[in-house]
Amino acid sequence: MTPPRPPSGRPSPRPLRYYSESERMEGTGSWDTLEWTKIDSQPVSASASFANLGCLLESEKVVVEGYGVVLINTDEAGTLLVTNFRILFLSEGTRKIIPLGTIPLATIEKFNKMALKVQSNNRQADKNPPRRLLQVTGKDMRIIVYGFRAKTKQRRTVFDALLRCSKPERVWDLYTFACGPSRFGNANPKERLLNEYFRLLGRSSVRASMDMIEDGSFTLSNELWRISDLNSNYNLCQSYPFAFMVPKSISDEELLQACSFRAKCRLPVITWCQPGSGAVIARSSQPLVGLMMNMRSNFDEKLVAAFCTQLAGGKGERRKLYIADARPRKNALANGAMGGGSESSSNYFQSPVVFFGIDNIHAMRESYSRLRDYLDMHGTTSSDGRSSFLRHGGWTWGGGNLSSMSASVSLLGDSAWLIHIQNVLAGAAWIAARVAMESASVLVHCSDGWDRTTQLVSLACLMLDPYYRTFAGFQALIEKDWLAFGHPFSDRVGMPNISGPGNFDLPRQSTSVGSFPSSPVRQSSGSAASQSSSSSHAQNNYSPIFTQWVDSVSQLMRMYPCAFEFSPTFLVDFMDCLLSCRFGNFLCNSEKERQQCGISEACGCLWAYLTDLRSFNATSHVHCNPFYDPLKYDGPLLPPAASLAPTLWPQFHLRWACPEEAKAADIEVQCRAMRVKYSETQKEKEAAERRVDEISFAMESLSAELLRERRLSWSARESANRATKEYAALTRAVQSLGCKVNFTTSDVEDDSRTSSLENTNPRRRDRHGNNSDVSVSISLMSEENRSGNPTGRVCEALCPLRTRDGVCRWPEAGCAHLGSQFVGLKANFDAFDRLCIHDSYFQSE
Repeated sequence: MTPPRPPSGRPSPRPLRYYSESERMEGTGSWDTLEWTKIDSQPVSASASFANLGCLLESEKVVVEGYGVVLINTDEAGTLLVTNFRILFLSEGTRKIIPLGTIPLATIEKFNKMALKVQSNNRQADKNPPRRLLQVTGKDMRIIVYGFRAKTKQRRTVFDALLRCSKPERVWDLYTFACGPSRFGNANPKERLLNEYFRLLGRSSVRASMDMIEDGSFTLSNELWRISDLNSNYNLCQSYPFAFMVPKSISDEELLQACSFRAKCRLPVITWCQPGSGAVIARSSQPLVGLMMNMRSNFDEKLVAAFCTQLAGGKGERRKLYIADARPRKNALANGAMGGGSESSSNYFQSPVVFFGIDNIHAMRESYSRLRDYLDMHGTTSSDGRSSFLRHGGWTWGGGNLSSMSASVSLLGDSAWLIHIQNVLAGAAWIAARVAMESASVLVHCSDGWDRTTQLVSLACLMLDPYYRTFAGFQALIEKDWLAFGHPFSDRVGMPNISGPGNFDLPRQSTSVGSFPSSPVRQSSGSAASQSSSSSHAQNNYSPIFTQWVDSVSQLMRMYPCAFEFSPTFLVDFMDCLLSCRFGNFLCNSEKERQQCGISEACGCLWAYLTDLRSFNATSHVHCNPFYDPLKYDGPLLPPAASLAPTLWPQFHLRWACPEEAKAADIEVQCRAMRVKYSETQKEKEAAERRVDEISFAMESLSAELLRERRLSWSARESANRATKEYAALTRAVQSLGCKVNFTTSDVEDDSRTSSLENTNPRRRDRHGNNSDVSVSISLMSEENRSGNPTGRVCEALCPLRTRDGVCRWPEAGCAHLGSQFVGLKANFDAFDRLCIHDSYFQSE
């Protein structure tokens, strides 16, 4: 990568690769390589220079600008722009976007200012001002560091702009409201939820509408289950959807009594039912059994027992019911002190209770942070500049010895991220196996029933139902289990809520002076990480729960590469859209809050945007899986326990830290390139075949024309032969009368010329269009010619007036009669010749 270009008149700095390894590892020499563009110390504000920048989105406006900023990760100089939507980093000179340095404001988890004291051996070291740095930590696995020139106010101006724009106090201050729905309008999500319920009930022919929602006529049912409108005004449960599925045998009054026994009134409801068998996956929150676990509710027990319908052909035998608690057992028991807890198997139709041991949101947040630090520490674009020499051919391991390599690898295990992914996968696979193999029903819950519960039921549905592995089904799954059933996206993703900034309280500022701490895991004190770890868990509800679920989906796609219609690239783009808050689908914490904000009318739709992207290239788009085989994988996916060994998700985890390795791991890209090449070859083949068809048709036309010409030529030859024979016969007949016939042809140039020959025809045109005269002359033969003429000799031999020696007996008798006949014949011939059609015989009147 090209280092920053120095200003004119200054010596070029040494690239990083020319420094010694000790300088690179200490992080001092690398900072001296950065050449800082001279900038006025005046505050930077939005100017007209970037007002019409082509990369700006609709309604995106530049707030502040910073010139000569250096992206420490890649040692690039450029221009930093803060807009009302994102941080834009443009390369110096070309003004092209540098993806690593460009991040949406909503994707920023935290940012802080830092100062680096430049170390030097000369006596003037204390007079060197520290480097001004701004570290930005993203929710998408990247840590970015920008360097600013000392003694300027640029960093302060950019920092203040981030304070104002990155964490707005109200949800209406987000960019998506300024942009509006644009051309990515959002249909009512309630209609889509009802359509999914209709599909699960076997009533796909019925389509939901707003009229149906307003008059309450959507409460359809089948033999076992029904759709209830008890929560249409969100009075029953504020975090549940306006409609949900329950057993048909349970009345609304019983539902009202049962909801008070569950935390947050999240009573057990059906999230998926298996067609034909009657097995269901149900979800709820924890029961309020209390510390002694002796509290009971007859209505709750009756509702849960209603999931145990009769087995098909089982002669009255009822199906088995499992209760899956996503928490560790000790955590479930600890919640009993606060009134919660878990079910007793003896109270719920002898249903076994299984604990999955999945940790809470705080453990997931810390694990995610450690994984991000590990990737930043050992990637090719490290945020501290120490590892940036890797892009010049260095090695990925710091010391290069075995102990340092082992210690580095252990950091990945210490993050426990892959362990958490494995626990989620194992729990979902267990649920799917119970439903698919035993036709059993499963009730899943955790504490509140909107984090771990949602992960498990949605992943189990993905394994069981092939429809959810398509584009349309994946959208329906997320909207049903995550959005409709109240996963608190605003709290978990760190977005402002309808009531204000909410509980999202991550530290945003810290200042440290000294050797640059590259990432929080490597800081000893005074860092953002230390403040984050000391913050109260109760006040910090940010957690990458949904990111963890999408990561689990990617692990399934790795195990079953032909079972999904979409590709890992689709998941990455989907996550980027979600974290950026460019669209309104995932704002707020519940369906009720999104309805109060009018999200579907005021904001664009993420699904419409992704669909629009795919519309240009159809199945060859990067979002489409080229290996998808729906016929082979038309049933449930039941991965064995041995296959549930997750790995890093290269397309998401490594795209910033190790971009080349992330691309190399994407085999779909190579396959897609081969398909594109095959498609182009196929098009060329089709074009060549069309050309061959055109040539063949032309050849057939020419052959038919040639055949017609041959037939005309043959007909002309036949006519010529007949004319020749007729001419010969006529000539012999005339010569038999003692006459001679002469045909002469002469070209003429104008109509004034006439033939001097006897008995000439008027002027005619030959086949080439030239003017010509054809003259025919008939004259008597001399006695010598007649005697030499064979025909004449025959005629004379037959003449009765001839003697044996050739003397005419009656010289003036018969010959004179023949002569008069010849004169008449000649006159007739001349008259016939004048009546030729070429001489305009048919004259116009």
